[in-house]
Amino acid sequence: MTNEPPRSDLSEPREPVDPSELPAPQMRLLPWTSPGDKPCFLITDGAGGPVSDLADRIEEIQLGIGEELLRHARAMHGDPKVPDREFRYLSRRLAEALGDALRVARN
Repeated sequence: MTNEPPRSDLSEPREPVDPSELPAPQMRLLPWTSPGDKPCFLITDGAGGPVSDLADRIEEIQLGIGEELLRHARAMHGDPKVPDREFRYLSRRLAEALGDALRVARN
């Protein structure tokens, strides 16, 4: 019986990894901004993860809001009694949704 510690995988020599075989890191623009309204980025290997999954869900919500606003705008155009203030409000929301959609599309 010896008093040697058991061998672990950490003590075994490893074959060197060729850096060209590793996935290249990518920067993903996230669908939210910092408190200073600056863009937020995620450096990822493309394999996903919790922040990436959250960003995917938020982008889906943003696109859904844009689709709903578009349906509402089309319905408003058919109603001659809609007040101008409602069109202005809708215009602001559509501009926000378009900005979100363009952000997603560029990502």
